[in-house]
Amino acid sequence: MKITVVGTGYVGLVSGACLAEMGNDVLCLDLDPEKIRILKEGGIPIHEPGLDQVVARNVAAGRLHFTTDVQEAVQFGTIQFIAVGTPPDEDGSADLQYVLSAARAIGRHMTDYKVIVDKSTVPVGTADKVKAAVRAELDARGENIPYSVVSNPEFLKEGAAVDDFMRPDRIVVGAEDDQAIFLMKALYAPFQRNHEKLLIMDLRSAELTKYAANAMLATRISFMNELALLAETLGADIELVRHGIGSDPRIGYHFLYAGCGYGGSCFPKDVKALIKTGADSGHTLRVLNAVEDANDAQKLVLVDKIVERFGEDLTGRHFAVWGLAFKPNTDDMREAPSRVIIAELFRRGATVTAYDPVAMTEARRVFGEDARLRYAERPMQALDDADALLIVTEWKEFRSPDFDVIKAKLKSGIIFDGRNIFDPALPRKAGLTYLSIGRP
Repeated sequence: MKITVVGTGYVGLVSGACLAEMGNDVLCLDLDPEKIRILKEGGIPIHEPGLDQVVARNVAAGRLHFTTDVQEAVQFGTIQFIAVGTPPDEDGSADLQYVLSAARAIGRHMTDYKVIVDKSTVPVGTADKVKAAVRAELDARGENIPYSVVSNPEFLKEGAAVDDFMRPDRIVVGAEDDQAIFLMKALYAPFQRNHEKLLIMDLRSAELTKYAANAMLATRISFMNELALLAETLGADIELVRHGIGSDPRIGYHFLYAGCGYGGSCFPKDVKALIKTGADSGHTLRVLNAVEDANDAQKLVLVDKIVERFGEDLTGRHFAVWGLAFKPNTDDMREAPSRVIIAELFRRGATVTAYDPVAMTEARRVFGEDARLRYAERPMQALDDADALLIVTEWKEFRSPDFDVIKAKLKSGIIFDGRNIFDPALPRKAGLTYLSIGRP
C-alpha cells in the first residue's frame, strides 16, 4: 500500500518507519529541509531507541522515502497520515494550524481518492474541520474528488514508541464510510495477527478516546503524588501503599509511581486541551483541573525540600542534577520537571551541574549559554563541588551507584531523590541523608 506521512516528529517518523517495516511503500513529508536532509543522509533528528535501525533497514529496502515536496507527497499515497504538532495555544486549547494546513495542502493537490488520517492528537470535532478544509480547496479548484477523513490516534510512549507501534495493545479507528474502514483494516492487519485489536468507532469517539486515555494516566500520577505528600506527613511509605493498592486488579500497578511530576509533549498538553474542550462545551472538568494543579505543585517538591534544608537563599550553593529529560529513553525536555527545578534554583541564587545520558544537547538549547549551568560528561563528575545531588529522571544508569563515592564527593552528603529509585537503606548505610518522595 502507498502511504504518505505528513510530519517527521516522534509520531510521524515512527509511524512511517513501522508501516514501511510491514512492506508498505511510505513517503514522509516535512517542510523543515534540515530534518529531511538529516534523514536522507542516514541520520535521525529525534532520539528514539531502535528507530534508527528500522529507518535504515527500510530506506535500504526502498520502502521508505523523504521529501519536502508537498505536491509529490499528496499524489503519492492513497492513505495520507497527518502527524504534525498540535502545540497548546495561550488558552490551553490545541493549536490546529498545522493540521489544517496539511489538510488544505491535500485538498489543493489531490487528484484521486484519499483517506486522510488524523494521527495527531486533536480535539473532538477536528475531523469536521479537516473535511471542511479539504472541501474548500476542492471547491476552489472546481473538483469533486471523493475522500474520507479518519481519526486514528496514536498511543505511543516516547522511549518505547517502535515497540508500541509494532505490537499495539489496541488500534482505534474512527471512520464513517466502508471504503475507509476497509483500507484501514487492511493496513493494520499485519499488526494484529495474534488477535483482533482494531476498535472501529465514530470519529468523535475516537478523538475523545485519546484525550481521555492520557487524562486518566495523568490523573493516576497526580493522585499518587498527592498521596505521597500525605504519606510523608503521616509517616507512611508510599511505596508500600503502591504495592497495597496496585495488587487490586481493578487498579493495577501501572502509573502509580510517586515522583516530582509528569512532563513531556502529551500529558500536560492533552490535559490542558481537554479542560479547554470541556469549558468550551459548558463543562467544568473539576478532576482534571485538580490534576493539573497537583502536577504544577509537584514539580516544586524537590525545591521545597532543598529550601527546608538550606534556607530560602541559596546563594553560593551548588547542586548536581541527574536527569534532564522528562522521562528515560528520550531527549525530550518539553514540560520536564528539570526545567522548573533548575529555574527555581537559579532564582534563589544557586548554580547547577547537570548530567543526562541523551538530553544534554537539548538542555543547551533550552537553557542557552547560562553561566549558572554546567554540564558533566559522567554522572559522578556532576557531583564535583556539589552541596547535594538531585535525581530528576529515573535513568537505569543511576540505579546502582557507588554510594561511598557519592558520600565522599557531596559537601552535605544529601540526596534528594525525585523518582524514588533507591532502597532508602542503601544510601543511608553509606552515611548519606536520603530524602525521597512520600517515604520516611
